[in-house]
Amino acid sequence: MEAKRVIVTVIGKDRVGIIASVAMALADNQINILDISQTILQEFFTMIMIVDISGSSLGIRELQDVLTRLGVDLGMQIQAQHEDIFRFMHRI
Repeated sequence: MEAKRVIVTVIGKDRVGIIASVAMALADNQINILDISQTILQEFFTMIMIVDISGSSLGIRELQDVLTRLGVDLGMQIQAQHEDIFRFMHRI
């Protein structure tokens, strides 16, 4: 099965449990984390993940809904974009 890669971005005020909450939401939906980078700039948390949704019953739209709701619960902005769209929007 070919990987369906999605870029997940998380931005907001740092607090305990952000990575765990996002990872749990992905795992609950059979979404594999392929790569992750996170940093804290002063009090702001930023994370970019590359995930594979090929094993999930969720499509990109449903994943976006799940992550948007989680972001509201955490007080964060969480977005998911298909890898091709992300590359197009962030090309140099």
